[in-house]
Amino acid sequence: MNLLFLIFIIAKTNAETFFIFVFMEKYPGFVNDSPFVDWNPDPVIFFIPGTERPIVWYGLLFALAFVGSFYLMNKIFRKENRSQKDLDLLTLYVIAGTVLGARLGHCLFYGPWFGEDGYLSHPLNMLKIWEGGLASHGGAIGILIALFLYTRKTKENIWWILDRIVIAVSFSGMCIRIGNLMNSEIIGRETNLPWGFRFIQDGIERSFGSIHYFNSIPYDDQVKFVESIPARHPSQLYESIFFLFLLVGCYFLWQKKKYKWPAGFMFGLFISILFTFRFCIEFVKEVQVSFESSLPIDMGQLLSLPFIAAGIFIMILARKKNKFHAVPKEVGKK
Repeated sequence: MNLLFLIFIIAKTNAETFFIFVFMEKYPGFVNDSPFVDWNPDPVIFFIPGTERPIVWYGLLFALAFVGSFYLMNKIFRKENRSQKDLDLLTLYVIAGTVLGARLGHCLFYGPWFGEDGYLSHPLNMLKIWEGGLASHGGAIGILIALFLYTRKTKENIWWILDRIVIAVSFSGMCIRIGNLMNSEIIGRETNLPWGFRFIQDGIERSFGSIHYFNSIPYDDQVKFVESIPARHPSQLYESIFFLFLLVGCYFLWQKKKYKWPAGFMFGLFISILFTFRFCIEFVKEVQVSFESSLPIDMGQLLSLPFIAAGIFIMILARKKNKFHAVPKEVGKK
């Protein structure tokens, strides 16, 4: 939460401070006393000394998602008397499932599928993760497959894992959406609301293709263009705040209800709420790829519907079976 607050203050101020030098690159045309947030962070934090390899915000926050998730799951495993060895194995499975699922999800759900750059025409292009392109719905499917394989190997009850990993998923979602914000990607539709963000980098790339070409045009034209960039919904910020509330809610429910709710009910509730929100937030987000504009609802909404239905079904099934997670003996004595 402190990071979000810091980012907002840095974006809003027009003072030439050290922090703006680090986070924000100010182009001509930044509107003084603008009612909106002029947003243009440098995706690169710094370059590794002696190399041209950058450390980028998205990569750092993606790594933080896994580190923070490990910390949260470690706390859960210790409190419920699970072994460190099993947690280490779970971490490997989840990391692999997340990355592979998110990448394959992007390639298969959003394309392009055929042609010179098509993933089906050139399947090896799917391995080029460094070129970008990850899909959260694919990541969700990858995690579920990874957890299924993990429970088959360890004989752990899959509902026990699913009812607890929702805490880690909430934290990871928050970190990744902040990373999207720092990359000025997955932006929202145009808005006149006072908290709208003017995504300078995105506006330049949409119209000029690259910052290098933009820098080559006359200064006055640069000013006029930047001033014309419209404000948009900061949909990444909406989602990161939602994930923060989801994290707090899931952690509270785990503490209070882990042995009182039927096995699987918390997971079903989680995916129902998460993907209902995801369905709704798409109404204020720009489409990811052009073909979505011809659909009655966009791809993110189409992919969310099965998850919502599955969540409701799992809650009903959990209530019907009415089986509860066993309380470990050591926990029961406390």
